[in-house]
Amino acid sequence: MRAATLIALSLSLACLPVSAQELPEPLAGFPQVLVTTSHGEFVIELEGRRAPVTAARFAERVREGYYDGTIFHRVIKDFVIQGGGHKTDYSPTPDVPLMINESGNGLSNEFGTVAMARDEPPHTATTQFYVNLKDNTALDPRSDRWGYTVFGRVTSGMETVEKIGNIPTGPGGPFAKEVPAVPAIVRSMRILTDEEVAERVQAELDAAREALEGTTD
Repeated sequence: MRAATLIALSLSLACLPVSAQELPEPLAGFPQVLVTTSHGEFVIELEGRRAPVTAARFAERVREGYYDGTIFHRVIKDFVIQGGGHKTDYSPTPDVPLMINESGNGLSNEFGTVAMARDEPPHTATTQFYVNLKDNTALDPRSDRWGYTVFGRVTSGMETVEKIGNIPTGPGGPFAKEVPAVPAIVRSMRILTDEEVAERVQAELDAAREALEGTTD
């Protein structure tokens, strides 16, 4: 099984440009990315074990500040919010190498998961990503085609994602439709420290405890 997996990966890499074959350093643990937008915050937990290349590349872009000042340029209610490819003036973000498709990693396009957008060819993901607003299993791989690589999950702040997903849309910039009427801007992305993650978890536990105590008074 391991040999077959290595052969399959080698064949996939052979179909890619040389620049895309330079694999990144694997992530340690499950990094938490704080996404601060013009409509609130949410946190993405990266799945470096199941999507090692995609998650590591995304983390690299976050550390570089690549996504700061970008927009969610595509919003489809009850489907996805998509961003990472355009600045606030709709100019495209800088080109980066293509990534191998890791959609066969067992992670499904379920509600709240984060995945890479791409063109029709399977190995064309670069920087654009989307958050699923419902279970979109039609985007998962099948025996006759590739799927869309899931590499993380929103662990808190899903209300912010859904708020963006409910913004009315229309034409904007070079796009004929599905552009939020009120810009959804990514102010910043950064990887939280272990201490910050612990503090946020504790705050959520305290809030849940207070809410539970309030119902028993």
